[in-house]
Amino acid sequence: MTADSVDSTRPQLPLVHAIGELRAALNRGYGFPGDADDFEADFAREIDQADPADLSGAVRLVEEFRGRVIARQDPAFSASVAAAVAGIQVARRMDK
Repeated sequence: MTADSVDSTRPQLPLVHAIGELRAALNRGYGFPGDADDFEADFAREIDQADPADLSGAVRLVEEFRGRVIARQDPAFSASVAAAVAGIQVARRMDK
């Protein structure tokens, strides 16, 4: 096995370089729950409200959801969220 080999224990993240690829990833559940519907609604709103010469809002939205797909598949992200939730629960118990 070489250093360039793909780790077979982790699922392969789909390509998310184009809007179609992002939509496909979200529809297959690679994002957070509800992301596919949220993306479609937010993207339609951004396109409808955008100045045809300035699609920066739509670009920002695509970048945000692409980041969500990547974050959701990162084991370190999930571990960090779990640690934060545990810390909040401990703090709440101490306040009672």
